[in-house]
Amino acid sequence: MNEILLSARGLKKTYSLGKRSLEVLRGVDLEIARGDFVALRGASGTGKSTLLHLLGGLDTPNAGEIFFHGEKLSAFSENKLTNFRNRRVGFVFQAYHLLPELTALENVCLPGRISRIASGKIKIRAEELLNRVGLKNRLDHKPSELSGGEQQRVAIARALVNEPELLLADEPTGNLDSKTGEEIIELLKTLRVEKNMTLIIATHDAKVAAHAQRVIELADGRLA
Repeated sequence: MNEILLSARGLKKTYSLGKRSLEVLRGVDLEIARGDFVALRGASGTGKSTLLHLLGGLDTPNAGEIFFHGEKLSAFSENKLTNFRNRRVGFVFQAYHLLPELTALENVCLPGRISRIASGKIKIRAEELLNRVGLKNRLDHKPSELSGGEQQRVAIARALVNEPELLLADEPTGNLDSKTGEEIIELLKTLRVEKNMTLIIATHDAKVAAHAQRVIELADGRLA
């Protein structure tokens, strides 16, 4: 059996909205093996994004524990958690979250600069990734000069520049037409194999989920 990379036990998450509370996750248990390609599927509002944010250390649960290589994320110091998010996890967001004032190359280099990788080394790695995702001739273009599909490719390259073990993609095709969306999924699948990564995609789209080795359904804050 493959090594368990990521696991969750009894995850609960509630948000306060004024005087009322919104219970998003109601006790989630899961295990993800190293090298898995998992689709997290469910309608909007079922907690997919929340679960991804918890698994990647971007947010903390109200109850339950998350383990990465058997270590509790809740036991990480703030510095260790920052390094975990920067070096061991890559995030691809539906809204891209590229910095508008930076070029494609500068956006991809940013995580490497934050982790203090030598500028020459990170630039070479970023250029190689942008070439790999088909943007060799767009290095100096800013996000406003790129199409939605091109911006998502920049976001994918940025997520991979620190060579993470885990890639989390939140509705990565949600803002794209069907042809471009299919190309993005095929690219993620190829890069997962090439980079020996674990890939978790949150999606409401059955066609996207069908690409995964395993599909996990979320409904009403629980795994269905």
